[in-house]
Amino acid sequence: MGSCCCKAQTEPGGSDDMIIERRQIEFVTGSESEDSLSSSALSAITDKYVLDTLAVIRTLVDNDQEPPPSMLKLHTIADKEAGWLVVVRSMVQVIPLQDPLGPAVITLLLDDCPLPSKETVVHLCKFFELSGESAEDSWKDPRQHRNICVVLGCIAEKLAGPASIALLTHTTLQYLIAQLNEDNHPCVVLFALIALEKFAQTSENKTSINQCLSTEINNPLRKLELWMDHTDFVHCQVGFCAQWCLDNLFICEGRPYSYENVDTSHLNAMLNSNDVSEYLKISPDGLQARCDASSFESVRCTFQVDSGVWYYEATIITAGVMQIGWATKDSKFLNHEGYGIGDDEFSVAYDGCRQLFWHNAQSESHSHPSWKPGDVLGTLLDLTNTEVIFYLNGDPLPPLTQVFRNASCGFFAAASFMSFQQCEFNFGRKPFVYPPKDTPFQSFNDHAYLKEKDKIILPRHIKLQKLRAMSVEEGACTLCFDERATIILLPCSH
Repeated sequence: MGSCCCKAQTEPGGSDDMIIERRQIEFVTGSESEDSLSSSALSAITDKYVLDTLAVIRTLVDNDQEPPPSMLKLHTIADKEAGWLVVVRSMVQVIPLQDPLGPAVITLLLDDCPLPSKETVVHLCKFFELSGESAEDSWKDPRQHRNICVVLGCIAEKLAGPASIALLTHTTLQYLIAQLNEDNHPCVVLFALIALEKFAQTSENKTSINQCLSTEINNPLRKLELWMDHTDFVHCQVGFCAQWCLDNLFICEGRPYSYENVDTSHLNAMLNSNDVSEYLKISPDGLQARCDASSFESVRCTFQVDSGVWYYEATIITAGVMQIGWATKDSKFLNHEGYGIGDDEFSVAYDGCRQLFWHNAQSESHSHPSWKPGDVLGTLLDLTNTEVIFYLNGDPLPPLTQVFRNASCGFFAAASFMSFQQCEFNFGRKPFVYPPKDTPFQSFNDHAYLKEKDKIILPRHIKLQKLRAMSVEEGACTLCFDERATIILLPCSH
């Protein structure tokens, strides 16, 4: 999709607002008239398209499905720089704070729209009057400030490099840092933190953010990471993200890494940090996973089951799109194409947001209500009777059998996550909340085993350092490097 890289020009006979109005009139009415719609009417139409897209997005179930008409309209509006500004302003003003898909829809729409120029993005920041002072008033309208932070993070992710540096002005940086206040709405704190993380993908921005944080008397992230065990699920997300940033991006001198203090005793099964798509975040104990990327990130656990009856649970921390279930080693993670667990013939998944089962990229509706934070998804894999049963808060659904047409063994607990989604897994280390009552089962933690070194979830920069320091044995396979090469492929000499 082509970038929207032309700089918005001031046309004769009108202000920037008039240019926006004129271009939108041409789109909406298909005419050249400049007076057929008022500015407020144009804004109302754009607001309606945004809300229509939000309402219909949970019904989109096919990766090849045509986008809804409202989304196509918004894309056409945003094809021009002035129209892009109108769409972004509309998303900021109308997407509700409590809708679990709100931030993901902002990401989806911005990802689908052409890239704006640096000048347009700077103009947007000026329009929102971003500053440390304006952040202090975010409690008056947390919805707008949450959405502003989501937009900034999405643009930073799309414009990594010089354009991202231009976007992170002193006032924008002060705005985001000021939002990391414990007294602010936790949703605003969360997405300000995620925006800083995405800006830090550019090294110059990362340095600027670290310098700004170091000037604070008390690093706000140190306070926020204490929210990891908060009883409120939004606070929990803030704690998770703050801890992840302190371990991976904004390193604090004198602060030990989280993996050095985590209790891994009696931990025999966890999410596999070596069997995960590239942008998924895994907690230091290996039991929580979160996605803040625009892609569809997936992970499998460390323990494979081949026979018998097995059960595990996942506590829902966010109520958006996740596909949680079972997969084999043959299942493929195609995060940028939107394919995850349940999207191939070797996996099956439960989607509690869209109220669907998934297998082989085909969906089937189920009767459970949409999940919400705090709900517990249980899933039973019965390899004796070849069936999978999903439970929501102990309420079972009818068994599924389709996955066993293509796989009979080698199953792993597995899950895929849309943007800004998170859950916590229980593989049996602690008592299950809703264990099946009528079916004897086994838990991973009672039968699996992990070496101490395999329980360590290293920060990414440390993991990369270790990989760079590894020496490859002479004669090793050039694909896996694990064993000596035993076969040499030669040209066919035709």
